[in-house]
Amino acid sequence: MRKQSGKWEWIGLIFTLAVGNLLHFVYDWSGESRLVAAFSSVNESVWEHMKLLAVPYILFSLVEWLALRRDFRNVLSAQAAGLLAGLAAIPVLVYTYKGIYGQDVMWLDIAIFQIAVLLAFFVSHRLLKSGALSGGGWQLAGLLLLLGVLTLFLLFTYRTPDLPLFTDLTTGRR
Repeated sequence: MRKQSGKWEWIGLIFTLAVGNLLHFVYDWSGESRLVAAFSSVNESVWEHMKLLAVPYILFSLVEWLALRRDFRNVLSAQAAGLLAGLAAIPVLVYTYKGIYGQDVMWLDIAIFQIAVLLAFFVSHRLLKSGALSGGGWQLAGLLLLLGVLTLFLLFTYRTPDLPLFTDLTTGRR
């Protein structure tokens, strides 16, 4: 059963990298559709880059839970912990390099997204294998966290807070 979890984590990693990279462009390709904006990047803010990780990761997490829930009692909690690690990495790394370098570097932004996805799946895989955060309470907390994060990304797409995290780093607009 442990090998089955590794297979699912690899599929999730590839899915999240591929879909997350595509979602960077889908909003423009759609003619700036308000519906598409809900799940794709609408600008170059750090928040929108975090959305590129969150949306495919959360969707895959729910699929993975359906596939593995009988054999692993910690799928949702492990995935939620991985998501938090990946989401935290993006602003930390972006603001660190921009503070040091002073400007936007596209290849670094792309690399940071990939590092964040790798970190998210590394954390979730380690927790899944160890059996940590098992049990119904942890699963419920994991599900609520995943759905809560998804809700925030949807909500803040249309009701953007006036905070630097939501400011487009290339245009200075929200």
